[in-house]
Amino acid sequence: MSETFELVDLEADHPAWSLALPVLRELRPHLTDELLRQVLAEATPQGLIFTAALGEGKCLGIAGWRIAANTSAIRRLYVDDLVTTADTRSQGVGSRLLAELVRRAREAGCHVLDLDSGVQRNAAHRFYLRERMDIVAHHFSMEL
Repeated sequence: MSETFELVDLEADHPAWSLALPVLRELRPHLTDELLRQVLAEATPQGLIFTAALGEGKCLGIAGWRIAANTSAIRRLYVDDLVTTADTRSQGVGSRLLAELVRRAREAGCHVLDLDSGVQRNAAHRFYLRERMDIVAHHFSMEL
């Protein structure tokens, strides 16, 4: 990618949210300003962090992630959200975001980096497989 960008962790009150939320909405179109505030208020104390790729006054991609302990992995970095803008896909933004999460996971002593991806997201699956991730489980869900 010819454009340079930096990776920045966004606190709930970070001014770059005005740039980042529209990018996050490309993955989560239901997300309003108010819903995001609710999620940040509840999930930040649970360890949720958002890391954004910012460059030339734009947000190019964003990842929401957390470190969690569980019985299957003992300690893992779980990626809640990973999205790049439609016009920057296949330009290295997603790879750099994922590489940063891998670095942080290793630094934190995690054994695994996990994420779930909707079954319809074929382009995302090709990206994850290209990045040497494996499909290791089925995810089951029930609407409440």
